[in-house]
Amino acid sequence: MPVLCRDCLTTFADGARCPTCRSPRILRHAELYDLSIAHMDCDAFYASVEKRDDPSLRDKPIIVGGGERGVVTTACYIARIKGVRSAMPMFQALKLCPEATIVRPRFEVYAEVSRAVRQMMDELTPVVEPLSLDEAFMDLTGTAKLHGAPPAAMLAGLVKRMQAELGITGSIGLSHNKFLAKIASDLEKPRGFSVIGKAETVDFLTPQPVSLIWGVGAVTREALERAGIRTFSDLRRWDQRDLTERFGGMGTRLWHLARGEDVRRVTANAPVKGVSNETTFRADTGDAEVLDGYLWRMSEKVSGRLKAKGIAGTIVTLKLKRADHRLLTRRLTLGEPTQIADRIYRTARALMEPALAEGPFRLLGVGVSDLCDGSQADHSGDLLDPQALVRAKAERATDAIKARFGTDAIVKGRALR
Repeated sequence: MPVLCRDCLTTFADGARCPTCRSPRILRHAELYDLSIAHMDCDAFYASVEKRDDPSLRDKPIIVGGGERGVVTTACYIARIKGVRSAMPMFQALKLCPEATIVRPRFEVYAEVSRAVRQMMDELTPVVEPLSLDEAFMDLTGTAKLHGAPPAAMLAGLVKRMQAELGITGSIGLSHNKFLAKIASDLEKPRGFSVIGKAETVDFLTPQPVSLIWGVGAVTREALERAGIRTFSDLRRWDQRDLTERFGGMGTRLWHLARGEDVRRVTANAPVKGVSNETTFRADTGDAEVLDGYLWRMSEKVSGRLKAKGIAGTIVTLKLKRADHRLLTRRLTLGEPTQIADRIYRTARALMEPALAEGPFRLLGVGVSDLCDGSQADHSGDLLDPQALVRAKAERATDAIKARFGTDAIVKGRALR
């Protein structure tokens, strides 16, 4: 049985401890040296970066997010034990964990750390497919000869190096396809390393809930439950034709995933099609002031990610989901690309105002697409808004101040709504 020490990276045949360093942190699996599709997910990424940069927060529960009427961007594991979750309203999070320290997000810093992690992954394999700032797929097929070690050992070395050089931790999922690798990375967080081999795929999936499938949200889960499908075992009892007739293209995908089949390749340098942010409210709301506050914070997040990636976009999209789950999508094409939060917000707000009468809403989202290089953005302004360039210049100055003195140095009033 192949065994790997996660601390010193020694590979050996068997034993309860590493024969080299005596560590009990070992990984044992029959297919350990044969699998090469991996998913790496940083552990509570934003919160980990904040604790790294402020050691006084190390043993405290922290929540990264907005003011009392904002939402949780992420929470450290201490806060998660109390029930705090991403996208949870801040007031609810503070009821669950009143002793938590609130930290406003610093997306520029997170992007910098993300770039450093990406460089480390690129040194392992040229086939890296980022999903966000803190997670990515990797295909390490054929790299054992190059590195003189199996993919599992290189992946263990990656998270070890991330902790030593960047002060953050990550969890690894290793399997024979993307679907299972992503599931595996979430099994033992934080600092996990889980393996799902080909031989055990069906047995592993059989008792699992279908909510484990990436992309199966509340609406899809409810539709599946109405059909009597709650687990992978339930799903496998359906004929492929019947699933497709009932759920369309999703039904075909579900049939294959129920058997652990996923033919998608890990795609390196896949172009980013858009940058977006959305949240589902704990209670449906049609309050224009509450929606406006969320819209500004989302626009800031989208803007921060665009700036961090050095890209901009010309299409602003607003997404609203009504209480009856009907989705309203509105979009506007700008005269030039933008990455400015003020312009994204003002465009999205103009799209939202006519739709307010159709509320209340359970979900709100904003995004920017039709992307290009950020150097092409925000040069000519808006003929209908002569002050747009002035505000853009002020926002750039604000970004510089925040980068130097922290994100709390300047906070817009609407961010506190």
